This record gives sequence, structure tokens and C-alpha cells, in this order.
Amino acid sequence: MSQAIAIGVDLGGTHVRVGAFDSAGQLLSQNEAGIASIGPDKGLSIIEHLIHERLDSINSPIPLGIGIGATGPVDAVHGVINNPYTLEGWSNVPIVERLTKTFNIPVRLENDADAAALGEYWQGAGREAKRLYAVTVGTGVGTSLIVDGKIYRGLDGAHPEGGHQLIDPNGPECYCGHRGCWESLISGSAISSQMRGASNMDASSIAEAARSGEPAALAIMQKAARDFSLGIVNIISFFVPDVLVLSGGVMKSADLFLPTLEKTLKTPNPMVPFDRVHILPAQLGYYAGLYGGAYMILSEAL
Repeated sequence: MSQAIAIGVDLGGTHVRVGAFDSAGQLLSQNEAGIASIGPDKGLSIIEHLIHERLDSINSPIPLGIGIGATGPVDAVHGVINNPYTLEGWSNVPIVERLTKTFNIPVRLENDADAAALGEYWQGAGREAKRLYAVTVGTGVGTSLIVDGKIYRGLDGAHPEGGHQLIDPNGPECYCGHRGCWESLISGSAISSQMRGASNMDASSIAEAARSGEPAALAIMQKAARDFSLGIVNIISFFVPDVLVLSGGVMKSADLFLPTLEKTLKTPNPMVPFDRVHILPAQLGYYAGLYGGAYMILSEAL
């Protein structure tokens, strides 16, 4: 193939996905493998194997580069994953150095939330928005701000953690060290933990029970909707993005969250143009991180 090709990698806590893209943003092929409870040595070998498979499938031995979105914490500046929390044994793993040596092409690493946001900016719901804020509500809560196609970074390249903004100081403890942060209140694991005294229902099952009017489930989802809305109001007040994109497993139950959010945003506020911010569902689903990984490479190379 003579066309420019980029490889996107989405490394999560349970699966790793690899996709090959052309310069127009078309996903040419993809594959994936389980990676739960697999250490970094074997995990990196699996990633290398998946990349080789993609290159063989499209007859493209030398892509422009490899872009990786990985569950954090990651050090994007130094190309290191330091996440023993959801990737068992992955402490200070120099993934960029390893893949650069293997393939002899540029390799970039970003937090998975940033990668997914780049994907939605490039080919998804926030296509070419000047300011895009992405919120992913799943097992945890990931956030990202994209400005003019670039990831906003904090001091020393740190990834701002909107998922750990404080909402309720009397709320549950979070692994981040605070009580009542957004993730501890609205994530899938937070929602399901509130029913564990009586059952092992996950967040989607609780949402379904709430729709049928089950009182305990309905109360849990109503509180989650209020806390979700408070966090979104904070984000819009802080950043006033053109587009705010919602994704993640919990957002499959957006019908239980959006009415409360819409009511909250309608509260008169002369300081912030809430009504002009477009709040949209993500379009790329599980592939957003792959698109974002490819965009990391193509945005630099072309």
C-alpha cells in the first residue's frame, strides 16, 4: 500500500485493541486480545503481535507511527505507563521505548480519556470543534479538554482529573484520597456499590430497575443524576466548551441523567452561556481510543 497508514492502540484494563487507519480517518482493520491480569512483559508482546497482524493484513510494513491511549496514570512526556491499579504489574513500564525499538517508527502515548477525546474531535461527535470537553462515565470517570486539536495539559504535563472534582465532602471515600469526588458518586462501580447490601446488581441493572419504578434503584439513579449534573455544570462554568461529549457504559443510561441535567442547566445564569454548549453523545464507541491514537500520529506527520 502506498497510502499513509497510522496504527492506533487502545490499552484498557481488560482488553487491548489495535487498529490500522488511512490518512482520511478510515479504520481499515482492527483486532483485540484479552490483557487482564497479564504482566507488562507478556502484555507488550501481545501488543507487538497485534500490530504485526494489522500490518500484515493491509500489506503495509512501515506505518507513519503508533499512537497509544492507555488507562492511566501514564506519563505522556516520557512515554511510561505507571498503572498497577487497573493493569496488574504495570509500574513504570516504558512502553514507548519498547515499541520504538521494535518497529523503528515514532510512538506516542496518552491517557485513554485524552485519546478518546482526540478521536471524537477528529472523526466523531465533536468533529473539528474549537473547544471540546469529553466525559467518559464507566467503571471510573475520565475527562479531557481538547483546544484547537491539541490536548490541554497542566503543570509538568499533568493530566487534569475532572473525574475527581469534589462534589460532596460528606460522600464516600475515593482512592484519590478525598471524599465525595465525582467518580466516587457517579461511576458504574459507585452506583453498583450502593445496592450491594441487598444484591450484586451492576449499574445497568440498577438503571433498568429504576425505569420500572423499583424504589431503591430509582433513588440511587436520581441521586446519581443530580451529582452528574453538578459536575457538568462545574465543567461548563470552568471551561465553556463549544461541545461536551458524553460516553462510557453508564451513559448508555443517559435517559435517566439528561432530564435532570437539562433542568439544572436551565437555571438562569448571566455569567455562563449554558444554552450555547452542545452536549452530545459520543459517536465512536469502543473505537474512540483507536481513532485518537491514529490521530496523534497523523496530526504530526501530515
